[in-house]
Amino acid sequence: MMWYLRTCRIVRNEFNRVCARLYTTRMKGVKRCVNDIIKSAEDKRLYRCLELQNDMKVLLISDSSTDKSSASLDVNVGHMSDPSRLPGLAHFCEHMLFLGTEKYPSENEYSKFLSEHGGGSNACTYSDHTNYYFDVVPEHFGGALDRFAQFFLCPLFTESATEREVNAVNSEHEKNIPNDSWRLDQLEKSTAKKDHAFNKFGTGNKQTLDIIPKENGINVREELLKFHDTWYSSNIMALAILGKESLDELERMSVELFLDVKNKNVTVPRWTEHPFGPEQLQMKGYIVPVKDIRNLNITFPIPDLHEYYKAGPGHYLSHLFGHEGPGSLLSVLRTKGWCNSLVGGARTGSRGFGFFGINVDLTEEGIEHVDDIVKLVFQYVNMLKQDGPKEWIFQEYKDIISMHFRFKDKESPRSYVSNIVHNLHDYPLEEVLSGCFLISDWKPDLIEMVLGYLTPENIRVAVVGQMFEPVSNEVEKWYGTKYKLEKIPESVLDEWRSPNLCCDLKLPPKNEFIPTDFDLMPREETAPLYPVIIQDTPLFRVWFKQDDEFLLPKANLSFEFVSPLAYLDPISCNMTYMFVQLFKDALNEYAYAAELAGMKWELTNTKYGMILGIGGYNSKQHVLLDKIMEKLTNFKIDSKRFEILKENYVRGLKNFEAEQPYQHAVYYLAVLLAEQAWTKEELLNSTGELTLEKVEAFIPQILSKMHIECLIHGNADRQKALSLVHLVEERLQCSVSLCPLLPRQLLRNRELQLVDGCHYVFEVGNRLHRSSCTEIYYQCHLQSTHTNMLLELLVQIIGEPCFNILRTKEQLGYIVFSGIRRSNGVQGLRVIVQSERHPSYVDQRVEAFLAKMEEYIVDMTSEEFERHKEALAAQRLEKPKKLSVLSARFWSEITLQQYHFDRANIEVAHLRTLQKKDILNFFKELIDHEAPCRHKLAVHVVPTADGVAGRGANVLHAASDGEVVDGFAPPPPGKEPTKIEDITDFKSSQGMFPLVQPYISLNTNNTKSKL
Repeated sequence: MMWYLRTCRIVRNEFNRVCARLYTTRMKGVKRCVNDIIKSAEDKRLYRCLELQNDMKVLLISDSSTDKSSASLDVNVGHMSDPSRLPGLAHFCEHMLFLGTEKYPSENEYSKFLSEHGGGSNACTYSDHTNYYFDVVPEHFGGALDRFAQFFLCPLFTESATEREVNAVNSEHEKNIPNDSWRLDQLEKSTAKKDHAFNKFGTGNKQTLDIIPKENGINVREELLKFHDTWYSSNIMALAILGKESLDELERMSVELFLDVKNKNVTVPRWTEHPFGPEQLQMKGYIVPVKDIRNLNITFPIPDLHEYYKAGPGHYLSHLFGHEGPGSLLSVLRTKGWCNSLVGGARTGSRGFGFFGINVDLTEEGIEHVDDIVKLVFQYVNMLKQDGPKEWIFQEYKDIISMHFRFKDKESPRSYVSNIVHNLHDYPLEEVLSGCFLISDWKPDLIEMVLGYLTPENIRVAVVGQMFEPVSNEVEKWYGTKYKLEKIPESVLDEWRSPNLCCDLKLPPKNEFIPTDFDLMPREETAPLYPVIIQDTPLFRVWFKQDDEFLLPKANLSFEFVSPLAYLDPISCNMTYMFVQLFKDALNEYAYAAELAGMKWELTNTKYGMILGIGGYNSKQHVLLDKIMEKLTNFKIDSKRFEILKENYVRGLKNFEAEQPYQHAVYYLAVLLAEQAWTKEELLNSTGELTLEKVEAFIPQILSKMHIECLIHGNADRQKALSLVHLVEERLQCSVSLCPLLPRQLLRNRELQLVDGCHYVFEVGNRLHRSSCTEIYYQCHLQSTHTNMLLELLVQIIGEPCFNILRTKEQLGYIVFSGIRRSNGVQGLRVIVQSERHPSYVDQRVEAFLAKMEEYIVDMTSEEFERHKEALAAQRLEKPKKLSVLSARFWSEITLQQYHFDRANIEVAHLRTLQKKDILNFFKELIDHEAPCRHKLAVHVVPTADGVAGRGANVLHAASDGEVVDGFAPPPPGKEPTKIEDITDFKSSQGMFPLVQPYISLNTNNTKSKL
């Protein structure tokens, strides 16, 4: 890789000289300018870093080809800096900044501006920093950036918004309460030193931000202003902006808008004392989860390793502990039948301290061998200490991440700036792009230093399982997690201290999958714009598209193995799933090296069969593909792994109950509307017939009767594409007697066609969540260019008002979503609200909102209407930033059997012909409460835990009496809904839509456009 780094330096130095000639005087307000930024040779963007006079750091990114502009600002303070008496204040501050500033006082000004100009925004509060970001069409970047800048200049924190938004924070917390990841994360914090900032509750809720402060005479709004005034200081802020403009113009914008952010000369908080001291070490916790999961989490406190980023000692050890190849910790644990997966490595806690963790997904047998697993971890540590750090392992890892930096895929502007802005705090400005990729210093002493912390004296162990319910004797304050914490016996520690080794544990072999050929294939002279069929037989159809846009040595291979057996009945569905899981499990050890070297692969089961995907560097994809097919067609089931994975599958089906209420609503709506859908209950009930013998007999059956549809897209030519497909075909033909399917066996499922004027409600209980969910679906038409654009434009117009009214003003819940549901060629408007209110009440509030939308559209000016059209056009025409996204678009058209590869351009051209009357007619026909062709189907997920069901009933009564609720009119009267009591009876009473006909019709060996 040295030649590559030399090339980077040459390019960088030349760019610096050019910049020095063109830009000899700095703009007033800039203290320091850095043009000499290390970047990939493949990166065509222009970069500049600034330090403003107020000490704010700024990264400017000029990309003349971008179709979205974006900005992100990172404040180097998070919830660990909350006042002890107001947990969650930093998070609450993040919420409140969106709700009005002195210059733009309207609460939804920012979101409305972005919505009308093809953009969006978000923010996130971490333990030691807070990140805000947005994107927008380039023509309106200046206006969006101005509104964004006001967050950090003059937020309002109005009393009314403060009173209301605390409900959104509370709803967000309520959503997280049954989530085991959140529960375990907070338990780790709650069992740290009581006086350490790590011990805090970062999310906040209504108790901490409203009820308790009022009881103690604390004005939360004043505290918000104080927090913002104290910590939102320019000297601990970093800004990244990406736009079409030149670097000089972007610099002018950043100076004009952000130079006035006050510099309060704040010292960035840093916690050099670790939250886990002697009293918190050598402890074992037994934790009761919500889901039926079994985990072992081993944690060692370590220092913050960031200062050693050029040597990467944490990366070196993470690479080894997390390895999944032969001789790895995971390989030995799986052989013993104790675990299924393992994640290991160093992680930063917050500035000043870190952790080294090994997290293991335990089997039923494994949870009985926790101490043995920990001993095996120490045997691995002992092996590493005995063998010593290996420079060849360091060099191999260094080359891999250097290669990834060189050929890094382009990200969407919003993801790019939000992911990279924090680097301005952590690395020299010259290394803002490369600091987390390019390691250079071989320092074995640092690796040995980190290994020195991995000792029995410095350990914390957490075992997670529902079996610990009877022994738990403590309850965590914020999430209610039950647990027991005890000192690890000295006899166990002595056993872990023994320096013996395990002969099965070994260092990984050299990685043979690291690419050696980065050449691009010769370009086709008359290359088509979209995929074309290059082979079409009764068994195989091959689509091919050579990449002529991203020009990287990468390709994506997709194969759909269509078989009518895959979803024939619940038993067949279960057997297909088990075949896929067993196969991936068996190939994991071999394929892990390919994954490290930048080749990803996946096998999934679907209603129609199985899909195999391989992506990444194309150099050695044929080797991986051949191994996959060789293993697939000669697969032998490991009986021990079968029992373990079957038990995992059964637990997974049962654990669905613990998913979020909105996920339940989405699932049941899909079951209600699909022509064929086996429920989780049906699948669970049939697992009793899932035996090793039946799966062994099933595998050759499913492989012998199928049709294979392929897409080869990327750095390949037709000959290469056909050779890859031939490899698949040859492996199949040699192992099974392939029998082609009949044309009608390739048809996709259809969708129920709801009767005109219907209003159905399906109610389902949920005993694990305190929140309800309401999903309302208004079925519209079969998909076509015209109906697609009418529905998409309607959703674009009502999206921001829906969020503003139902979430911000009426405070129905944290999760409020309006959008399009498309399935099996049928589409409709969907509104999802996860709430503390009863679904019947939420349903009425949605109806009241929609009743106002006709007037809202009527009153909309022609200029506003055109802005919405162009905002939607910008979203639809946004180009994929990386090969995999474009491949996914092509593959979606193929698997949906639509083949409408130029969909965006054709549909946007039609969009621009639509008039306001078209939307109004569409609304009156299908959405309005009196619409003659309205088709309404609602799913109500009702919490059934004690004291939760029926919440909001009093408010519902008031609304039905015609009173105004929270300033909003009640919904118009409507007929009583028809309750769905039985899914099968309901489905048998409905008709079916026809399938959407393909955009291009396929003949035997070619394609013919319908146009």
